[in-house]
Amino acid sequence: MNTHTSAQEKIQLGKLSTPFIEKVAIIGAGLGGLAVAIALRKLGCEVQVYEKAQDFRPVGGGLGLLPNGLNFLDAIEPGIVETIKNSGCEVSKTVLKNTQGETIRTNPASRFQDKYGQPLITVWWWRLQQILVSKLPSESIHLHHRCVGFEQDDHHVSIYFENGEKVSADLLIGADGINSVIREALIGDGKPRYLGSMSWRTVIKCNQEILNPGELGFVKGHKEFMYLLNVGDGYIAWLYRKLSRDYSLSQDAGEVKSRVLNQVADWGESLRSLVAVTPAEQILETPICDRLPLKSWSQGRVTLLGDAAHPMAPALGQGANSTFEDAYELTLCCSQASSIQEALASYQQRRIPRTQLMQGRSALGEMRYYTTDTKNSDQQMQEHSQMSREEFQDWAFNYKP
Repeated sequence: MNTHTSAQEKIQLGKLSTPFIEKVAIIGAGLGGLAVAIALRKLGCEVQVYEKAQDFRPVGGGLGLLPNGLNFLDAIEPGIVETIKNSGCEVSKTVLKNTQGETIRTNPASRFQDKYGQPLITVWWWRLQQILVSKLPSESIHLHHRCVGFEQDDHHVSIYFENGEKVSADLLIGADGINSVIREALIGDGKPRYLGSMSWRTVIKCNQEILNPGELGFVKGHKEFMYLLNVGDGYIAWLYRKLSRDYSLSQDAGEVKSRVLNQVADWGESLRSLVAVTPAEQILETPICDRLPLKSWSQGRVTLLGDAAHPMAPALGQGANSTFEDAYELTLCCSQASSIQEALASYQQRRIPRTQLMQGRSALGEMRYYTTDTKNSDQQMQEHSQMSREEFQDWAFNYKP
């Protein structure tokens, strides 16, 4: 049986069982919040998404969608993978370069499609957000709504916003990222953990010679590196990371840009010029952080999803991809349960062991970028999850609804 049709049938089943969830409130209109909103609407729930941003500006960097993430997106919204391909880039080869911009090695990326049945797609975060937004009625998304807290009893959750509004729902989902307000109220585990690595990233449209269409580039420096991603329509994403004890942020956009320019001062012209032509205010500067895994991320009628539940270092590219798994599996658990408590208990059971392993391995992977002794760091990763690199990829990418 085709997994996609069976996945759809499972999601459709929800309409037949007892409707113990009528109203759902989702905090955060990032990729996870929007994906779970699309899925839960198919169960017949009334879903409202609340986002603190005032508008959907073209923000965010480039990201890679891997086979497992695409499997789950496709199960939530059949046909969406084709749409994403058309507004992003299906990667045909990966290219390793030195800091002078010279190509050291090229590998075909066809193994993703051949081995796992889905390609590797690079896309601009904002474009993907727009695709997901287009699948929801505009009246179900509320911008300029910063959540400040919630209260719950046996019957419903009351959610409060900075603008004085208050709404009520049967289920509250915190999809509000690594600094989640919902997580802080639910778990109260303080600030994220800095992993010793600073990041600067952007998406720009420019004429450049360094990357051919269909390529994904990786530039290896000394305790620093850069990713170059084609994200469709002539746009390129660059992402520069550096090992750094200091995680203080720059005072203004000008300082952000000069910081990166200073760091790549002795790199080749083709790479330096990418940073030079980028408008300073478009460069996003962030410390790379995660949080330690939780044993539980639900209480009563409230649960967490994506980075709010299991923020991880970006090293293995599983942040967004694991979030799409969350969105589908939370919906599936709701469709198969007879109470919110039962649904959330089975959601945690399905998700926590898998994301725990990803979180730990991603943190180790982040440090692998900067080490000269990759053999030792591969051994650490293998000890952490009892899986070689190849076994881990099979375990991650072969995951299907």
